[in-house]
Amino acid sequence: MKYSIAALITLAASPALAASKNPFSADFWSLSNTDMIVLIAFIIFVGVLIKFKVPGMLTGMLDSRATGIKSDLDEAKALREEAQTLLASYERKQREVQEQADRIVENAKEEANRAAAQAKEDIAASVTRRLAAAEDQIESAKSSAIRDVRNQAVSVAVAAAQDVIAKQTTATDANKLIDDAIAEVGSKLH
Repeated sequence: MKYSIAALITLAASPALAASKNPFSADFWSLSNTDMIVLIAFIIFVGVLIKFKVPGMLTGMLDSRATGIKSDLDEAKALREEAQTLLASYERKQREVQEQADRIVENAKEEANRAAAQAKEDIAASVTRRLAAAEDQIESAKSSAIRDVRNQAVSVAVAAAQDVIAKQTTATDANKLIDDAIAEVGSKLH
C-alpha cells in the first residue's frame, strides 16, 4: 500500500503531466512522443528503485545516520559532563592549593615577625652585655688608674720623705731611730 501511494504521487508529479500535450489524446501515447518515452523511463526507474528496495535502504541509511548522530550527541553530552566534573575538580583543587599557599605565606610572615622580634631581643641583650662589659672595663681602668696614681704618689712621698729625712737626720739621730725601731719590734714580737 505504501509503495502504491508513492507510485501515485510519483505519477502525479511526472514531467509528462507537466507537458503541453494532453495525456488523454492518442498522440500522447505514441512512441514517437518524447514525453511518453520520458514517462515510461521514469516509471521504470521508480519501479527499479522499488524493486531493489532503495527507499527502504535510504530510510535505513537515514535511520542509521540518525542513530549515529544520536550516539555522537550522547557521547558528546557524556564528555561534556565529564569535562564539567573535571573542571569542577580542578577548580576545587586550585582553591585548595591557593588556600594552602595563603597559609604558607601567612606562616612565613608570622615566622619572619617572630624571628625579627627575637633578633631585636638578642641585639638588645647583646648591647646590654656589651655596655655592662664596657662599664666594667671603665671601672677597672679607673680603679687601676687611681691605684697607679696612689702608688706613684706614695713613691713620690716616700722619696721626698727619704730626702727630707736624709737631709735632716744626723748619724746619732739615725742610730737612735734604729734602736727605737728594734725595741718596738722586740716588744711587739714578745
